[in-house]
Amino acid sequence: MTGPSAGMPVAGLVPAPRREHGHADLLVRNAKVFTGDPGRPEASAVAIRDGRVAALGDDHGLARLVGPGTKVVDALGRRVVPGLNDSHLHVIRGGLNYVLELRWDGVRSLRHALAMLREQAGRTPKGQWIRVVGGWTAEQFAERRMPTVAELNAAAPDTPVFVLHLYQSALMNRAAVKAAGFTRETRDPRGGQIVRGRDGEPNGVLLAAPSALILYSTLAKAPTLDEADKRTSTRHFLRELNRFGLTSAVDAAGGFQNFPDDYATVADLAGAGELTLRIAYHLFPQTAGQELADLKRWTETVEPGSGDEWLRLNGAGENLTWAAADFENFSEPRPELVAGYEAEFESAVRLLVENGWGFRLHATYDETIRRDLAVFEKLAAEGLFPGGNRWLFDHAETVSADSLDRIAALGGALSVQNRMSFQGSAFRDRYGAEAAARTPPVRAMLDRGLTVAAGTDATRVSSYNPWVALHWLVTGRTVGGTALRPAGNLIDRETALGLYTRGGAELTGEQDVKGILREGFYGDLAILSDDYLAVPEDVIPDIESVLTVVGGRIVHASAEYAGLDEAVPPVSPAWSPVAHFGGYQSGARQASLVAEAVAESEQHRRWRVARGSVPDTTPSFVDPCFEH
Repeated sequence: MTGPSAGMPVAGLVPAPRREHGHADLLVRNAKVFTGDPGRPEASAVAIRDGRVAALGDDHGLARLVGPGTKVVDALGRRVVPGLNDSHLHVIRGGLNYVLELRWDGVRSLRHALAMLREQAGRTPKGQWIRVVGGWTAEQFAERRMPTVAELNAAAPDTPVFVLHLYQSALMNRAAVKAAGFTRETRDPRGGQIVRGRDGEPNGVLLAAPSALILYSTLAKAPTLDEADKRTSTRHFLRELNRFGLTSAVDAAGGFQNFPDDYATVADLAGAGELTLRIAYHLFPQTAGQELADLKRWTETVEPGSGDEWLRLNGAGENLTWAAADFENFSEPRPELVAGYEAEFESAVRLLVENGWGFRLHATYDETIRRDLAVFEKLAAEGLFPGGNRWLFDHAETVSADSLDRIAALGGALSVQNRMSFQGSAFRDRYGAEAAARTPPVRAMLDRGLTVAAGTDATRVSSYNPWVALHWLVTGRTVGGTALRPAGNLIDRETALGLYTRGGAELTGEQDVKGILREGFYGDLAILSDDYLAVPEDVIPDIESVLTVVGGRIVHASAEYAGLDEAVPPVSPAWSPVAHFGGYQSGARQASLVAEAVAESEQHRRWRVARGSVPDTTPSFVDPCFEH
């Protein structure tokens, strides 16, 4: 809306005399502003000029900043928060594939999920695959089970279907098994298993045992988008993230994300001024055996911090050497890393810190963290580490108190994700309720004064919805409602929000320009659909942003503000699942299907009990036909 007379009620605001250099570009008024700034925690109006916060105060006090060109938005008494920052999101890879994926994120019944798949099969052209890639777990469904291969075959008899389930497994229909080239003669890759029937033929189930590379390498066989559609796909993915109030993300790189080729799309969008999310990215060596060569080449050609406030290089990782990486498949035993990986790992760390590079490290288990810390302590004894460079551990689900003390002593930080929202039940079943209660020990991290940031690790396991992660931080519950963490390992809502705002900014060295709403900081904020600080806990995952602002630009607008955001091109290709279903599934349509699915699931269970197929007990989260 342009000017104070448009659209929203702006009673009491009268344009000041023309003095353009002093006027705001955007004014958000009539709001409950949580600034995140201890020096001024609350306000009712925010003015933004030249992409930064120009003033905070009340409606009357900021009326002087309204000029003929000021956009005035009435928040209608809603909660306003600083823009969210996911500190571990595979945003670049996710953007390149977003429009190809059928998202089951937020779907509350398997019946509806399969109906979506069946409908998508009718519009997917020959040669293309249907892919469900992360963001869901059986625990979220009313039926409390996974789909079966038979159900995939029935829903899509001729179109290849690939369904990724956490870091644990993938399901493929007959057409996908054929398209992937799996036969009786195909050998199992190292760390993975192609499950077979009695006849020796692949039956459509792939298992990470414990490495997920078999899952990702199979997915990589599916067709990809051309360059124009990758651009469109990325723009729509960023807009989907803006939908939830995200204004920044730290891209953790990852497998099958090559530099510079796979970074070209976001670089192009940044050059055109079309990014709607601030991205700090990392570089991840892709090929075992040439990690040091890759790192050396990067240190000689690019420099951390290069770029601008929209797209900038933050460092290396989350892998530095493949041998030092553990796997986070909690349905399998903890992997034993190879003996002696420390020598190569030390060379990688030494190379980085000598060249002024920070880094992040994937480390799920304390056993891995302790071995890595020993390398850092050796370098610290030489006066080399950390050398003023930012470094952190990602995930750290089972990090011990002793390791936290060592991390603090070395000036490290931590980035935690809500993988336990989706994998918590599997972790508890393997390691017990007592271990699950402290996984990860967020409260202990904060008590030591460590820098802690929050994120999702989306898109291949957790959903990218940050409110699901915030719900987990404050309740300790999985997406299915299972309570894992007791009160002593929970944090309050304001603290959790701080991990999603200030925490991410600290990991990228931007804590002086973003993460809170303060004069001079970036004009990044979100007007929320529901008051995060006041709603019942079970409402938190359903929160969205009704208006998201990045650098003073309105990049997402819905509800009363629909149409105020920047236009994006139509989804392409036209048959894309996103073009029909959108991304994260939420709202009344989902809720209306749950009761029906529960009733049908209970009838099905009773029928199986009567036939003697399953015992008369509480249904499992995993269908018995997948217990191998």
